[in-house]
Amino acid sequence: MTERVTRLLGLGLKAGRVVIGVSGVRSGLQRGEFACVVLASDAGERTHEKVTRLAKGKGVPLITGPQADELGAKLGRPPVQAVGVRDPALARGLMADS
Repeated sequence: MTERVTRLLGLGLKAGRVVIGVSGVRSGLQRGEFACVVLASDAGERTHEKVTRLAKGKGVPLITGPQADELGAKLGRPPVQAVGVRDPALARGLMADS
């Protein structure tokens, strides 16, 4: 499952349809930009709390992804705790696996 999630997120990144990082995800959630949010399975408690509360308040589904270092490595970045998905079709593909 995690391989499919990271592969789909990688495609979304190339297409410019995902936002990487907690601050970008929080901003996007506040603006109602996301179809879903992927949180690293080992995201910090503070990150988890902030992103989860905001996503639930906006009615945005949350998906638990791989650990932050694996998620970042697959996306060509340092460890990543949160990824926001703008594309509804991509979000459906991710949620079908979770």
